[in-house]
Amino acid sequence: MMHYSYKLLLCVFVAVDVLKNVIGAYEDDEDDGDPLNGRIISQVGDRNDKHLLDNYAQLMAGVKTETRQIGSDDDDDDAPAPAPPLIVEPLNRKKEKRFTCHSCDQPDCAHTVPCTDGLQCWSSHWRDSNGKDFYSRGCTNQLDQVPFFCGTGSGTGSVNRSHTKRNAGQYKFDCCMGDYCNNRSFPLLPTIINDDGGHGGMGGGVLWLAVLAPLVVLGAAAIGVVLLMRTNHRKRLVALRSLHGAAENGDVLYSGQTTDDLLAVTAAGDSTLREYLGGQSLTSGSGSGLPLLIQRTLAKQISLAECIGRGRYGEVWRAVWHGENIAVKIFFSRDEASWTRETDIYSTYLLRHENILGYIGSDMMSQNSCTQLWLITHYHPLGSLYDQLNRSSLTPLQMAKLSYSFLNGLVHLHTEISGTQGKPGIAHRDIKSKNILMKANWSCCIADFGLAVTHSRMTDSMDLPPNPRVGTKRYMAPEVIDESINMSSFESLRLADMYATGLVLWEMCWRTISNGIAEEYKLPYHDLVANDPSFEDMRKVVCIDQQRPIIPNRWSSDPMLSGLAKVLRECWHKNPHVRLPALRVKKTLVKLALSISPNQTPSSWLHTVSDL
Repeated sequence: MMHYSYKLLLCVFVAVDVLKNVIGAYEDDEDDGDPLNGRIISQVGDRNDKHLLDNYAQLMAGVKTETRQIGSDDDDDDAPAPAPPLIVEPLNRKKEKRFTCHSCDQPDCAHTVPCTDGLQCWSSHWRDSNGKDFYSRGCTNQLDQVPFFCGTGSGTGSVNRSHTKRNAGQYKFDCCMGDYCNNRSFPLLPTIINDDGGHGGMGGGVLWLAVLAPLVVLGAAAIGVVLLMRTNHRKRLVALRSLHGAAENGDVLYSGQTTDDLLAVTAAGDSTLREYLGGQSLTSGSGSGLPLLIQRTLAKQISLAECIGRGRYGEVWRAVWHGENIAVKIFFSRDEASWTRETDIYSTYLLRHENILGYIGSDMMSQNSCTQLWLITHYHPLGSLYDQLNRSSLTPLQMAKLSYSFLNGLVHLHTEISGTQGKPGIAHRDIKSKNILMKANWSCCIADFGLAVTHSRMTDSMDLPPNPRVGTKRYMAPEVIDESINMSSFESLRLADMYATGLVLWEMCWRTISNGIAEEYKLPYHDLVANDPSFEDMRKVVCIDQQRPIIPNRWSSDPMLSGLAKVLRECWHKNPHVRLPALRVKKTLVKLALSISPNQTPSSWLHTVSDL
């Protein structure tokens, strides 16, 4: 009894399960989801329950059994028998419905043809990364292609994917089931689809905006910082002018005071001169007793007129200041050290001398975002001694006047004056005819102190640059060329100046008329080296060959020139200690001049205008 009840229950269970799958297949209008895979189980004959359950479990697990012939099954239940096979018969599956669709190719879907035997119809809209649209229609014939086009096996569906890659685009499919159901309008793509927030094909413009916007912000910030710095600078200058504007007219004082407040010169431009030089005081003239410049800017009061010279350190301009001609030496910004050194030298107490270039002041000027360093001095329209020797020859008396005034300034420069406000000894280190200026009364004054060195016996201090090779190569002493000079000895530097002094005196003697003859102007060693000799050229001529400028035979018949020839040989001697000091050369020159013109005294030479 229990055996038949169990068998009946199993048959009911199988029948209910199969019925549920058949009903589900009809409701879906397709036959593709039944766990029996479109087959039903038929039990034939008398079966052992255990075998029946095993076969059903295999079928539910996806194992399909094949249909086989079933024999008689009227044996005893107790007799062992092999498990009978299951008969798996096809279900009355519904055939997939096929449709006829419109089909056309991109980009504009201009020519339409029918697409038959399609499982689904579709229409597509694709837009590339450049914003160009492509349209197409078609049908899906293979069941395994449906997920790639429509994403689902039945019904309708659409896909709208946005790509973040630069070369990606957008696309959308509309799928339907029915004859010619894809004849409707193409699917629409959203207007804003780019990851960078662009509209349509404006992604490139937005990218440029993203790049340029930070640059504009940074540029505006930089301009703001510059304007702020300029404003603060103007406020500082106004404060300095109000602090030091003691004089009513505010230009020049004639006074012998030496207080730091009156001796300092304000620098226009990026910083004040006091700040640049660490608070050192600066005079407006060559030592005490000169007009002292009150603290205010000079550059804004000066009008540049014409460029009158160029050198390795910058340019020299004729300028107008309060209606008077002045000279402005404008240094290149890379030569701040020379400008500072020259300003320091001109600011030395007791330096003022009639044979040293008159100093007015120093200034810093910002011009077109470039800092200019100005050195303002007296203006001498005759130019340099080099210019004058090129213009005309000299009479013996004119030569004596020029030589005496030049030596007079050099003696003052080399001499140290002791005292509370004393003057240190100064070695020029760049003596040459281009650095000696001609005054209107035909006397000379020494200029260009960018390489000068000061020395004080009281403190035994001397400010030295690290490079011993300075000055103009043609005028360098032998010990400077071969670097054997003792840079710690101030006397060695003064004797190097005397070597160059001998060459300058030779230039003047060369242009002096004797026996009615005057040679054309020549530079020293003109016949031995080129116009711009190298250190090696000068070392070979001066140090190795020990040659010196030519002394013409005609000088021996002129008492003035023959006497100076002996002085020259001693000035440019290879042994520095044999060279004559400046004071000795000056006295010798006076004796020679009085021998040819006893009625004129040396003091009258300095104030007598030339007859030329």
